[in-house]
Amino acid sequence: MKFTRLKLTGFKSFCDTTELYLEPGLSGVVGPNGCGKSNLVEALRWVMGESSYKAMRASGMDDVIFSGSGSRPGRNTAEVTLVLDNSDRTAPAPLNNADVLEVTRRIEREEGSVYRVNGKEVRARDVQLLFADASTGAHSPALVRQGQIGELIAAKPQQRRALLEEAAGISGLHSRRHEAELRLRAAEQNLERVDDIIAQVEQQLETLRRQARLAVRYRALSGDIRKAEATLFHIRWIAARFNEKDAEAAQAKLVRELADAQHVELEAQKIVFLADKALAPLRESEAAAGAALQRLTILAEQLDSEARRAASRLNELTERLKQIEQDAVRERTLVGESDEALKAAAAERAQLETEAANEQQALEAARTAADAIAAEVAKADADSRSAAEALAQLRARRAAAERSVNEARTRAQRLEAQVAAVVREPNSSPAPSPPTPRSLPVAKRSSRRSLAPGTRKPKQSPPSLPPSPHRLPPMRSGPNCSRSRRR
Repeated sequence: MKFTRLKLTGFKSFCDTTELYLEPGLSGVVGPNGCGKSNLVEALRWVMGESSYKAMRASGMDDVIFSGSGSRPGRNTAEVTLVLDNSDRTAPAPLNNADVLEVTRRIEREEGSVYRVNGKEVRARDVQLLFADASTGAHSPALVRQGQIGELIAAKPQQRRALLEEAAGISGLHSRRHEAELRLRAAEQNLERVDDIIAQVEQQLETLRRQARLAVRYRALSGDIRKAEATLFHIRWIAARFNEKDAEAAQAKLVRELADAQHVELEAQKIVFLADKALAPLRESEAAAGAALQRLTILAEQLDSEARRAASRLNELTERLKQIEQDAVRERTLVGESDEALKAAAAERAQLETEAANEQQALEAARTAADAIAAEVAKADADSRSAAEALAQLRARRAAAERSVNEARTRAQRLEAQVAAVVREPNSSPAPSPPTPRSLPVAKRSSRRSLAPGTRKPKQSPPSLPPSPHRLPPMRSGPNCSRSRRR
């Protein structure tokens, strides 16, 4: 089995499809540093099953894909195909069906690698065994790299033995032996697992035997129960048939009784209809009587309410009559005092009339003075101002005098009205006892009449009366008058 051709597509620096023919004899690749000579050897290692990205001088297996350049875009796949001459038929039996074998490894970015032999997908282990039988492979000493000669010279005997075995062509046997050992270990583990499973199954088998015996017994009992239930259901069915016949007979009897009852019901309905017709006038009279009773009930409640209000009113009037009698006694007591008050009021009225006449004279004198002052106003502004002030004072005094006269007249009228009210009291009550002499202090009211600028004449106010329910509140006789009341 010989290598005849190497085909690269998108592997490292080989962007386009590149084919390298390996003719019989010695083939060499010559070129400057960095032209990709080492990439050819790495492509051979990679297609023969290399799984370490470090051996590919990369940080990841995806780095073997062409990553692009300044003039070419990167690729997402890389593929290497190695064509083998299998005319001597030395390939393993599963793959030894053609004279030419095309071993292909294809990788997609972030998807992993796929191996194919003549277009048929195979395992990586099959590819590694194919090249191990040919005394080569990804880790074969036949692929000499830089520094490997020195490593062989300084190698240990075990490493030299591997080199000699590969040269003798038995490295594939070692790979198969290792795989067979792994299979034997797996088989031994499977046998141990089978023994454990057999032990578990034997334990379960004993349990299943007991369950089978119980199942047989259950099946026998179930058959007996079904037979007993069938017998019971048959007996019930027979009893139900007899009950059905009895029910049919009872039903026929009930139908006859129902017909009779319906006939009786029709007769009763006729009677009820006639009774309803006869009850209609009675119901109307009952409704009328009920309405009348309701009206009488409401009227009785109203009369009771009126009686309670009348009794309450009678009590109230009785109390008021007692209060009136007490007021009459008090008013009779005050009649004597009122007479004295009337005399004082008459005297005060005469005094007020005298003061009013004096005020009129003062008013005429003020007018004369005002005329004289008005004549003097044309002569000097100072005299006019003083005259104006004097005129204002005179007018204020006149207004005060007029108000005093009006208030005196009003007060006299009120006193007359109070006296008349006291006189109109009922004479049926016993005569009051004569009032005891009482000192009636009189609050002097100072009322000065201006006979000359800055002077007023005093004026005497009438005595105050004791409180009475018919007496009006005291009235002020003027802004310059004050009045005090004593009891």
